[in-house]
Amino acid sequence: MIFIFVGSTDLLSAEHTSRFIGPFLRWFAPDVSDATIASIQLIVRKCAHLTEYAILAALFYRALRLHRARVLGAAFVFAGLYAALDEFHQSFVASRTGTAYDVMIDCAGAMIGLVIYRLINRKSKIENRRNAGRAATEAGLSK
Repeated sequence: MIFIFVGSTDLLSAEHTSRFIGPFLRWFAPDVSDATIASIQLIVRKCAHLTEYAILAALFYRALRLHRARVLGAAFVFAGLYAALDEFHQSFVASRTGTAYDVMIDCAGAMIGLVIYRLINRKSKIENRRNAGRAATEAGLSK
């Protein structure tokens, strides 16, 4: 959450991140237009929103340590509330803007993060059961 809060300041505003993305794109494709750079920068920044809230929601879910649908919903709500607070905070930073659109992107990222976490967690549980079954079978055969 500290990373998100610091990123909401002027430090990671569009003005500052364009100092890295623009030169990189010009090095990669020297004839790239300013409009293309602006579009790519927007996509990169929105993907960063999506990713950071996917991770945040998965961490909220893991912190609660329960595996019920209610807890999944709580993790989503926590991430959504933090997204709204983050955008509210950005509205006070001169070089940033807080938008409902970004809150929706953040919530989509939270949902994606929770789905991925559940899939990985479910796969891990299935593999653990299989391994436990194999170990029990092997132990029974060696007697």
